[in-house]
Formats: sequence, C-alpha cells, structure tokens
Amino acid sequence: MKKFSMLTTALAGVVMMSASAVYAQTAAPAVNCPTPVKHHGKKKPAVAPCADFESQLAKQQAEIDALKAQIAGQQPAATPAEVDPIATPLAKQASADAADAANKAAAASAAAQAASAQATATDAAYKAEAKKLEDEIESPLAIHYKGVLITPVGFAAAESVYRNRVFNSDIATPFNSLPYKNSDNAYLSEWNGSARQSRLGVNVVAPFSWGKAGAYYEMDFLGAGTTSNNNQTNSYLLRVRSAFAQATLNNGFSVQAGQMFTLATEVKKGILAGPGAEALPPTIDPNYMVGFEFGRQWAMRFAQSFFGGKANAAFAIEESQAVVVGSGLPDNFLYGGQGATGGLFNSVGSAGGAQNYTDNLIPDLHVKVTADPGYGHFELGGIARVFRDRVYAQTAYSTTVAGTTANVYNNLEGGGGVYASARVPATKYADLGLKVVYGKGIGRYEASNLGDVTANQFGEFKALKTGSGLFELDLHPTKKLDVFFLGGAAYLGRLTYLSSTGVQVGYAGITTQNDSGCSTQVPPTAGGTGTSIGAGSCTGNTRYLAEFIPGITYRFFSSPTKGRLQFQVTSEYLDREAWQGYTGSSFATSTAAAGQFHGPQATAEMVHTSFRYYLP
Repeated sequence: MKKFSMLTTALAGVVMMSASAVYAQTAAPAVNCPTPVKHHGKKKPAVAPCADFESQLAKQQAEIDALKAQIAGQQPAATPAEVDPIATPLAKQASADAADAANKAAAASAAAQAASAQATATDAAYKAEAKKLEDEIESPLAIHYKGVLITPVGFAAAESVYRNRVFNSDIATPFNSLPYKNSDNAYLSEWNGSARQSRLGVNVVAPFSWGKAGAYYEMDFLGAGTTSNNNQTNSYLLRVRSAFAQATLNNGFSVQAGQMFTLATEVKKGILAGPGAEALPPTIDPNYMVGFEFGRQWAMRFAQSFFGGKANAAFAIEESQAVVVGSGLPDNFLYGGQGATGGLFNSVGSAGGAQNYTDNLIPDLHVKVTADPGYGHFELGGIARVFRDRVYAQTAYSTTVAGTTANVYNNLEGGGGVYASARVPATKYADLGLKVVYGKGIGRYEASNLGDVTANQFGEFKALKTGSGLFELDLHPTKKLDVFFLGGAAYLGRLTYLSSTGVQVGYAGITTQNDSGCSTQVPPTAGGTGTSIGAGSCTGNTRYLAEFIPGITYRFFSSPTKGRLQFQVTSEYLDREAWQGYTGSSFATSTAAAGQFHGPQATAEMVHTSFRYYLP
C-alpha cells in the first residue's frame, strides 16, 4: 500500500508539472497586453489588450481542475492521516449512531420474538392444562370420593385348558398330583373352559401432609362351595384374593397389614405389595408354575426405603401352616385338624383333617432387602419357621396305635431358608429373570406345595430340605406382542429314620414306599368314577418337579384411559419324578437301594388360552 501511495504521488507530481509547463508555454504567451504608447500632440489609440483575460484564466483553471480530478481518480482512498480532521469524527459518530440504532432494532426484534414465543408457550400451557382438566373430568384415572382417590382394577377373562392327563382341577394345576401310569387318569385327557379367574379390585389412597394411607381389595371367583359344579349352571364362590390396609410416611417408612402376597414373592420394583406390584410369571394358570414362590395369606409388613427408593428393607410376620408328608409314620402325634362346625374354617373333609389346619405356635418370620440401582431389580431374603406337634409316646413303633398319656410332650422343630432373585433388561427388546430358593421346611411357599415336614419313628416333626429355581426370558419384538420362555423346578429331599422294627420312617423311605405298581394300570375300584390306585401299589413320593412353558401375549389395543384387550396362549410341559422305592415282589428282594435316586416318572402336556379385557 505504501509503494502504491508513493508511486501515485510521484505520478501526480509529474502530471502537475506537465500541466504547469503547458500553462507556461501556451496560456502565458497568449496573454499579451502591451503598455499604451503616448504621441506628441495627439494621442493615438494603443494596441488592443487581450480579450477577456479573466475568462481565459477561468478556462485554464478548469482544465487544471479536470486534470486534478483525473489524478484523484487514480489514487487509493485517503488514509486516516489524510482524512479531513473535522469530517472524520463526524463520520465516525454517524457510523456509531447507525450501529447503535441497528443494535437497538435487533434487540427490539429479539424482544418481540421472545414475547411472541412466551405468548405461544403460555397459550400451549393453557391448552395443555385445559386438556388435562377435560381428561380428568371425562376419563379420570381415579374416582375422587370425599378426601380419597379410588382406582378400580381387574379384568374379565374367558379361559380354557387342555391336558393330555386328567387332573380334575379346572384351569388351576395341582402340579404334585400328576398321575403315574397306574392311574386311569394317565390315559385320559381333559378340556375345561372357565371365566372364574375374572378379577375385580379397588385401590383406595388417602393423601395426608405426613404421607398417605389407604387400602386394597381384590377378589375372584376361584372359590368352590359344596354345591359348586359344571352342570347347567355353576355356583362357584367369590373369594378374597387380597385385602389389606397400608400407610406410608414421607420419610419412606410404611406398614401393610391384611391378606396379601407373601414377602417371599418377588416384586417388580421396591418392596411393597400392591396392585400389579408382584413380578408374577406371565402364565394363565392360577397356580402359576413349578419353581415360583408365592402365597397369599395374612401378613403384617414393615418396610423402610433408602436413597430415594433405590434400596428397601422389610420385615414381616405371616400366617403359618405346616404341610405334613411321608409314609410309614407312627400314629402317635397331633398337629391340627379340620375346621369346627359353626366356626370359620372349612369343616367338610375327612376325619384326618384334609384341609390341613395346623395348630401354629408362632407366625412365619420374613426379612427381605431389595435394590433398584437403575438397571434391574434385585432381591435377597430369608424365612424362619417353627413347627410344633404333640407327641404321645408309644411302647413300640406302630402305625395304628396312638400311644398313651403316660409320656406326652410338645415337640418343636425349626425351619427356614434363603432366596435371591434378579430381574434385568438384557436389551431394549428382552428382559431376564432368575430366582433360586433353598432351605428346610419351606416347601409350602413353592407353587408345587411339595411339603414342609415329616415325622420320625417317635412321631416328632422333622423339616425337609427343599430347593427351587425359576428362569424367565421375556421378548418384546413389538409394542403389541410379547414372547416368553419360562423354566422352573422344585426339589424335595429324602429323609428317613429306622424304627425299632427295622422299618424306614419319614419321607421316601424305601421299605415304606411301595412303587411296585406305578407302571401297571389297575382297574377302578368303583364303577366309572372310582380311583384306580390300589392300596400301596404306587406311593410315588416326589423327588422333583420340572416345568417348561413357552407362550405369547398379543395386545389388540392398550390405552391408559380405555383399558387393554389381549389374547394369550401358553404351552406347558410338566415332568414329575419320584424317589426310588420298593419295587420287588417282596421287601427282601426289593430292587431299590439307599443309593438309588430314580423312581417312577410321569409327564403331562397342557395348553392354556386366555382372552381378557383389563380395566384402565
């Protein structure tokens, strides 16, 4: 730029000098104004001066100005040092004023846009609130009654079951009653349709400044009275499924009391019982499946949440019952009986107390901790139990003599177990679940209800080892379709005692478990409806049960305000195997031995279907 300025300045100087030379050579000589000469006696006119001298000067000045303008057109813009000292500040001020005006205009425009956006947002919020109020009026999620919120829950169900073995049990499967091949039921199939699992419930919540209180009621029609049947019209009974009160403080402490799922039943999140809280396997069978831990009974549960609900701990006391199993047991102990006439227990049954009402010393005790770290749900818990029976001593082991009152006492036996479970989302489209249980005397908490205790040769309760496991894989290929695979197993341990007469007493004793006829069909003992099981021909004390279930659930539609309509189908394969027992022609030649495990086996295949409408 500096070189360009110097060159331009030099060029301008040359042009100016040239202009001056031209002016000196042309314009100056043209101005010839001679001085007038005086003559004697008579004055003569002088030579005429230059015509209009000023006009010529003006013309030449115009030519010079034109040359200057031409030179100025070839020069660059003036640098700040060459700018007029008065005009430059004025120009700068004008430019600043223009920039300030532009900024103010931009700010005003932005403010106008913000105001417009705020007005739009306010209008949208108003419309959303209006829509929310309209929805609450037209389709409320809960009914407002005085100071409480009431939410109806439940579904109507049309369900069916096909089994290639006969269980005579409607859509609920008593897994441990799977018949062996000696029974006619093993050669017949059955189909049943039922709407009895249709369910109705109501959840009541009362908010307070310190927290909330409420109650939950739920019922179905799976009860059976003495006149209930499948003839022209049935008379199946409405039964209590769940009914409990609850209160939760703002600090996370809660109390629940009434009939509810046992604390040992896994939940989806947290630790409390409630509508839809339990992580039930997606089966149609009301008894769920082998390997699943559940029970619905009286309980009082105390729970505390930590870290905003990410961790929870609970302690519960629950109704206790003892399921007594075994063969060759002496007849000298007492632990319960059937309900009294006029009381609230069922008084219909055999004299041996078919309803299994046991005289309990204390309730069952449960503890559990759960964690919801943000990825899955995890549980760890335990159960403690105490069994009691009254023993009347015998002079010698007998299955027919009850003993005497000369030596009588109350016998106590402890039991308990631990369990752990995990339920995690494997991917966006798949969930995995796993639960394992092990203990002694906790068999009644497993869906197969295999047994809790047996008795030794003296008639004293002894707890049986038990274990179970459940695996679940849920796939969600679409929002409407679920595909699931379930697998479960339950085990009941052998426990025997040798009596004074050499008889094995307890559960699955070889010399008291007669399995010689488990593979041979026996004709009925009465026409048409009699049992085919001959006395002692097939004891079949169960060693384990296993079940595998694939299934699908398809939701035709699902709406939080209009409910859900769905269809479900499951296919089940059930396997039962007994402990090895006596199989020979005589006890002396029995092929069974203490080290053998495999005994009689039975299998069944089942298909359940369900068509349900769920309340929103």
